[in-house]
Amino acid sequence: MTDELIDDFGRRVRYVRISVTDRCDFRCVYCMSEEMTFLPRAQVLTLEELAMVARAFTEMGVEKIRLTGGEPLVRRDIDRLVGDIGALPGLKDFAMTTNGASLGKFAPRLREAGLQRLNISLDSLDPERFRRLTRTGDLSRVIDGIRAAREAGFERIKLNAVILKGRNDDEVVDLVDFARAEGVDISFIEEMPLGDVSDHSRDETYCSSDEVQALIEARHALIPTTESTLGPSRYFRMADSETRVGFISPHSHNFCDSCNRVRVTVEGRLLLCLGNEHSVDLRAVLRRHPGDIDALKDAIVKAMPLKPERHHFTTDGDVQVVRFMNMTGG
Repeated sequence: MTDELIDDFGRRVRYVRISVTDRCDFRCVYCMSEEMTFLPRAQVLTLEELAMVARAFTEMGVEKIRLTGGEPLVRRDIDRLVGDIGALPGLKDFAMTTNGASLGKFAPRLREAGLQRLNISLDSLDPERFRRLTRTGDLSRVIDGIRAAREAGFERIKLNAVILKGRNDDEVVDLVDFARAEGVDISFIEEMPLGDVSDHSRDETYCSSDEVQALIEARHALIPTTESTLGPSRYFRMADSETRVGFISPHSHNFCDSCNRVRVTVEGRLLLCLGNEHSVDLRAVLRRHPGDIDALKDAIVKAMPLKPERHHFTTDGDVQVVRFMNMTGG
């Protein structure tokens, strides 16, 4: 069996994002509906199944794993899973995306278990606006979580901000200045057309990375870099700060030609592309062949030809993919 995963376009898969839950204690307007129906427990991969998926990928050359949700920290015994994955040989980058609200409790345990980096979602610095965007979130808890993560000694912490025109685009520079003051990185993300959201019209709220960059450069000169974390961010530096500014631009700066990522949803679907429905049911393999890692690897290898050349997101408000982001893994 091959020890590398290469698709039909010659792209080597080095990075897998694994969702550990579809549940979340927030209800962000671009991620899910206000009233959600979540998966029953039997349809969700167990911690042992999730650990086996991670092991299979690392044994086939994957160097980076990111745990996502929903909100990973609402999954019971998440620190045990982190410890199991953090001990895998060959893993060079182990990260998690979180809303940050529970980091005050979990940050030291996650760092001790082997987690190296954190991405923390932060779309506003105004408490009332933050609550409107998240529907349930408490900004002070998130800021406390960011500081708890810094104290826990993570190798790198990055803030993620989804910018919506007319909603929070007036806070772009404030968010950069906050990241600079806290000594963390920040990435600005174009909203992705996943799920039929009722809160806003995506064609009206779309804000391109170029628009965001122009707002920042009115205050801070941005210096392009070739730095990479194996993800889709294009990074810039500022001469007077260690903070990096990144842009994730699925619409305006398509990154499909260098895509090295696949995703595993919490119900065990191997998604070959965020913007397409091509998938393979790994849960069926795991439960048909319990403990058989070779059967799992074989299913992953056979899925590689399903990885498409590119996604086809539009900015006109059309929903290309009906699943919400919390079902996909952030």
